[in-house]
Amino acid sequence: MKKERQNLTTTLLVTGVSLSALIPVYAAVQASKTNIANPNTQLISQAKPTEITLVSYAVTKSAYDKLIPKFVAKWKQEKGQDLVIKTSYGGSGTQTRAVIDGLEADVVALALGFDVTKIEKAGLIKPGWEKKAPNNATITRSVVAFETRKGNPKGIKTWDDLVKPGLKIITGNPKTSGGARWNFLGLWGSVTQSGGNRAKAIEFVTKVYKNVPILPKDAREASDIFYKKSQGDVLLNYENEVVLAAQKSKEIPAYTIPANNISIDAPIAVVDKVVDQRKTRAVAEAFVKYLFTPEAQRVFAQTGFRPVDATVAKEFERKYPKVAKLHTVGNFGGWEAAQKKFFDDGAIFDQVISKAR
Repeated sequence: MKKERQNLTTTLLVTGVSLSALIPVYAAVQASKTNIANPNTQLISQAKPTEITLVSYAVTKSAYDKLIPKFVAKWKQEKGQDLVIKTSYGGSGTQTRAVIDGLEADVVALALGFDVTKIEKAGLIKPGWEKKAPNNATITRSVVAFETRKGNPKGIKTWDDLVKPGLKIITGNPKTSGGARWNFLGLWGSVTQSGGNRAKAIEFVTKVYKNVPILPKDAREASDIFYKKSQGDVLLNYENEVVLAAQKSKEIPAYTIPANNISIDAPIAVVDKVVDQRKTRAVAEAFVKYLFTPEAQRVFAQTGFRPVDATVAKEFERKYPKVAKLHTVGNFGGWEAAQKKFFDDGAIFDQVISKAR
């Protein structure tokens, strides 16, 4: 079996075919091309290629499908070495647990900093990972968008509109979905960041969740329920998902970006224990560094994410207009405080759901 896998890997490296489903948990594998006309290159292709695994949250797949081949080609050109980058996508919370439980990720790109901190506390990532990359390791930004049916028949434009009687809202489960946690903080902050107190926020968010008939496990499943199954009047979603959907369908979805919003800051980190065991630190760190370059940031911007590179952000400012009132997770004391207050067992989210059901 081991020999068969080696033969299959070599064949893919020679032909440039993308390897997927070699191991079920991995969503895709990108392999670099080898020039077999050169005898020296033939020797390289016969050697075992360097291999790393990126574990990310569901809605980043389109971006990494474009970025990974670019980096693989760059690594080959600069280092003369074949590289395979395996990928796994899913809900951020689910991915976090998988890494802690043994999924060997060289790099994690997750929906929220708290998930990376969980992996750190499990002993896999060294403390201070936020300082090892630019922007406190925030690789992309986004905001919450309200996607509606064509023509917005229910007139949904603000957070307050979400409590309309009979409205059906689709949003993920904060227990498993990073995007759903951002949605929840957006809801809560629409009250507390506008002068409202805790009691008002609980009352408002409870009314909203009375209009939530189902809690999908991640942002991708929530989108599928809204679009493919035609359920719900409004989908609370990442702005990047809306932009990407428009690119794929060639039709601009009906959506609104609330003027009072939250900055969805997504982090990236090298998994120290794994890269040290597998001797892949150099390539993993180079990959992370590449993702902050203008070239990579443009790809993120083209696939719906607000770039963190200032120059690239300027280039795309018409596509991503400034939000009038933008708060961050820092307004809630950071992710550890927010997790404890809102999403731990028995915390505010569980209290809200018990009242809403």
